[in-house]
Amino acid sequence: MSENRGFFGNLFSRIAGEGSADVAPTEQDKPKTGFFDRLKKGLSKTSDALVGGIDRLLLGKKVIDADTLEELEEILISADIGVTTTVELVRGLEQRLKRDELKDGDALRRALKEDILAKLAPYAEPLIPAGQTPFVILVIGVNGVGKTTTIGKLASRYALDGKKVLIAAADTFRAAAADQLAVWADRAGVDIVRHKEGADPSAVVFDGCKAAIARKADIMIIDTAGRLHTKVNLMEELKKIFRIIGREMPGAPHETLLVLDAGTGQNAISQAKIFKEAASVSGIALTKLDGTAKGGVVVAVCSELKLPVRFIGIGESIEDLRDFDPKQFVDALFQ
Repeated sequence: MSENRGFFGNLFSRIAGEGSADVAPTEQDKPKTGFFDRLKKGLSKTSDALVGGIDRLLLGKKVIDADTLEELEEILISADIGVTTTVELVRGLEQRLKRDELKDGDALRRALKEDILAKLAPYAEPLIPAGQTPFVILVIGVNGVGKTTTIGKLASRYALDGKKVLIAAADTFRAAAADQLAVWADRAGVDIVRHKEGADPSAVVFDGCKAAIARKADIMIIDTAGRLHTKVNLMEELKKIFRIIGREMPGAPHETLLVLDAGTGQNAISQAKIFKEAASVSGIALTKLDGTAKGGVVVAVCSELKLPVRFIGIGESIEDLRDFDPKQFVDALFQ
């Protein structure tokens, strides 16, 4: 998304940010800062846990040795990079140490930054809705991860790009979920298909598919219940939704976007593994990076799940949901 002030001036005249109920207060009177500065601020807790921990570890050390790398391993795990990914990173550093490439703390920091970037880079694939009309994005994830907000921001983003967007509010179980989406839809100027609370989610999806085709929508975004991934019946219901979408729109959904809360750390990885098996997840949106010291989970998601991170969320306003840029992310982390 562009940093152009005219773009965001138009945006904030149409959309309020998210608050406690997934719909936010207006941001238009707040001073704007560059995204990289906001990214650094959003990652400050993770940076302190990871890079701050490394700096404290290296303070006064004149020689990098095996004991240093062992202590580094603990720091990486504490930042929720994950045991598997941490072991891989430390093994790579051990090889560099044997080649006498880690002569001091600065060299260690540079090497670690390079190796983390190397793990992230292959999984930076922005979501580009193209090739199919309507392009169907099915959004899944447990309650509380920021799913409703992510859908609202995406709908607003695509609408401002000139796309005709339709939202299907198929989370009929959570109280006020459809109401919150309706607020986003109204302010973004996009269509929404909804039923009463407690209705059959599959019926909402069916009606949404029919409406998207009839209204010639460019993009259809489908919300789903914040189903607990441990409940088999709810996962079976998700499979039913897939069957309906595929029947009404062969080849759809074109993107199954799993929303994860970065603050939950390794629990997010556990959720993703089960959703990946049940729902053919094709991309990840990681939210709430601005409120956690566990932002290292981004590295674990890419390294362990082999799934692209489409978006990261580092703030409340719509402009803080961004395409994931690994280099920018690592630069902000190591600032």
